[in-house]
Amino acid sequence: MLSRKKFLQLTSLSAPMLASLKSFALDGPVINKPIVVSTWAPNVKANAEAWTILGKGGRALDAVEAGVKIPEADPDDISVGYGGLPDRDGKVTLDACIMDEMGNIGSVMALEKIMHAISVARLVMEKTPHVQIAGEGALQLALANGFKEMNLLTPNSERMWKEWLKDSKYNPMTIPDMLKSSSMNDKYKWPVAALNHDTIGMIAMDSNSNLSGACTTSGMAYKMHGRVGDSPIIGAGLYVDNEVGAATSTGVGEEVVRICGSHTVVELMRQGHSPETACKKAVERMIRLRGQKAKELQVGFIAINKRGEHGGYAIQKGFNYCVQTKSGSKVFDAKHLV
Repeated sequence: MLSRKKFLQLTSLSAPMLASLKSFALDGPVINKPIVVSTWAPNVKANAEAWTILGKGGRALDAVEAGVKIPEADPDDISVGYGGLPDRDGKVTLDACIMDEMGNIGSVMALEKIMHAISVARLVMEKTPHVQIAGEGALQLALANGFKEMNLLTPNSERMWKEWLKDSKYNPMTIPDMLKSSSMNDKYKWPVAALNHDTIGMIAMDSNSNLSGACTTSGMAYKMHGRVGDSPIIGAGLYVDNEVGAATSTGVGEEVVRICGSHTVVELMRQGHSPETACKKAVERMIRLRGQKAKELQVGFIAINKRGEHGGYAIQKGFNYCVQTKSGSKVFDAKHLV
């Protein structure tokens, strides 16, 4: 049995240790500022756009919005925005969320016919009393504020969908052979795990040490109409705490939602863990919860802390992320559990 004396001794030791841990995590010297980090190597171009704002002393919020709009407008990107693979009914539906340094948030879910879902999410954040708007309501909001409707289903994505319809087999980790050998993959060298369910998650810290993040996707290819993954859910696909750091995710969103993934990563950084270790522990939590089923899927996290340190971790091999700082642009292959 623990005596009162021993208990007091232990608590007197733990308090300074915890204070020291917090100091290391949050109050240490800044290493990289400004910095922008995003999921997947092809998004170096998105980072470059974000850097045009960060490099001039601009706000992280503006940078992440501008950055993710690059893949949203790219018809050769089959996982985000225009050109994204459709749901099983042939409709391209978009999910996105955004969060700034003051805890302001906005999200859209199952948005159709609007290219830049991230900008509609910011509209929700700044122009409405709400934080999440879905489906037809999100479309109405966009149109009322000057956004224009367009057909997001490109001929290439439509061709792939019609090929899929021949068997209509739905497995989020099954990549049709036609996608593996497609001209767009030859061009962009997307990892196979990214072809069927990817996201761009982008997090940044500006010259004023303020953090923001954005996350946008067309979701899992050939999903049920109306399916929503982690990407537009604050705390799952994205989370920002200006005292601690920011995190975002990519992969099978259902698994990220189960553990409130990005919030979990930020809270682990609050406890003193490095960004990489925090991402790893979130992956380990997912595996403990779901066992072998989770090991057969792919999820990746990236994070930055208030010191400008970055890191990432994934369930399986193949996940990478890109970083832009004053030193230039670099792609990192994330460590993995399986």
